[in-house]
Amino acid sequence: MIDRIAILGTGLLGTSIGLALRKSGFRGSIVGWNRSPAQAELALSMGALDLIATDAMRAARESQLVLLAVPIYATLDYMEQLSTILGPEQLVTDVGSTKSHITTAAGRLFNAPDRAAFLPGHPMAGKERGGAALADADLFRGAVWLFTDNRNWTRSLQSADLTRAWRERVAAFGSRIIDLDPKRHDELVAWVSHLPQFLATALSALLEEEVGDAPELKDVGGRGLSEMTRLGASPWSMWRDIAYTNTEAIDRAIAALEQRLSHIRENLRTPELRDEFEKANRFRQE
Repeated sequence: MIDRIAILGTGLLGTSIGLALRKSGFRGSIVGWNRSPAQAELALSMGALDLIATDAMRAARESQLVLLAVPIYATLDYMEQLSTILGPEQLVTDVGSTKSHITTAAGRLFNAPDRAAFLPGHPMAGKERGGAALADADLFRGAVWLFTDNRNWTRSLQSADLTRAWRERVAAFGSRIIDLDPKRHDELVAWVSHLPQFLATALSALLEEEVGDAPELKDVGGRGLSEMTRLGASPWSMWRDIAYTNTEAIDRAIAALEQRLSHIRENLRTPELRDEFEKANRFRQE
């Protein structure tokens, strides 16, 4: 049973998890920490936290479950620190968007009978902008929550119980749990999450450069423009670590898209253009 949770990182996801914990009936204590005190204060005022921690490591030591809701390289740094101060009666989990680096570090630093457990996780939910102000207790309802656990890891009985309890709590958020190999995870999200982001970024940047000063642009573009460029509002700070830690898979996806666009450009006046639309329609219907 989980009685005390420390959330390190009270931005969009961390604060949303705090709110989801409360809405799903969690009655234990939730302590939060953020590099920006204002973000932690906002999370507290929204009811996502019971207490703001002034020392992240102390908050972790005093909790059964530690949730890392920070960028990927910060997660890796915290993993190094936490591995030396936590014990086999504790569990650490994360919400990182790439999993190969984190899962490798989890096997090296955690998941042994005399150490804390680590459960690599990734909720497929979010918004184009971050921050506690946009947090939502229902953000994870109906969403997939991916885990890249390793069956070969040997955990203490206490941390194994906490791992099961956290998975049950995630299900109580209304999420559907899927377990994936970390490499397969990174390959899939490169296609379904990272490629759409970089496509929207490229399109938005191109429009800004070519017609960004046209006063009638947004009126002419309408809903199609809004939908296609929504992700273009995502900040670099949210995507830097993703690009750095999943470079090869993202590169393959972008290269394939470049080839597809080239194929369409070459067939603007041939029946093969119709075939592309039919394939796209089938994908949307499935």
